[in-house]
Amino acid sequence: MDDVELTAPGLRLRRWRHEDAPAVLAALNEPAIARWNSQDVTDLTRAAAWIRWRADWSSGTRMSLAITDAADGRLLGGASLNQIHHGNASIGYWTAAAARGRGVASAAAAALTAWGFADLGLHRIELCHAVANPASCRVADRAGYRLEGTLRESHLYGDGRRYDEHLHARLATDA
Repeated sequence: MDDVELTAPGLRLRRWRHEDAPAVLAALNEPAIARWNSQDVTDLTRAAAWIRWRADWSSGTRMSLAITDAADGRLLGGASLNQIHHGNASIGYWTAAAARGRGVASAAAAALTAWGFADLGLHRIELCHAVANPASCRVADRAGYRLEGTLRESHLYGDGRRYDEHLHARLATDA
């Protein structure tokens, strides 16, 4: 997995780099991201630690990529496969404020999903998001993830509250 680099129209998904720290710090402290993500990234030192953790794929159970603008390399967000085990995984993503509403998250999720099926041999990838986050529901739909149900108060989010979550999933055998 060390040399993974993916593309989608206008996007490049690549490994995290130390120089991403200032953009990561700004993005993860933006209220819309902080609400849904419980990251304690309050300064550049913690941003650098966050990047090192995200860039370490040695466990084989998770991998994370920076989503960048293909033209200028600007950081637009992040996407990851987590809980990789026995052909299953979960996917997560976030986008910086300037990248929202442009299809960045759904294009990145679709590219990472296709790679997971083709290169990792995954069979099922799940995507969960708070029901109170309808933008994430649109991302799931656009990336081809079918809604399977609602998980009641299943996750504690960055704002310290538990939310019901929608569970979406894709199978390698889905069209």
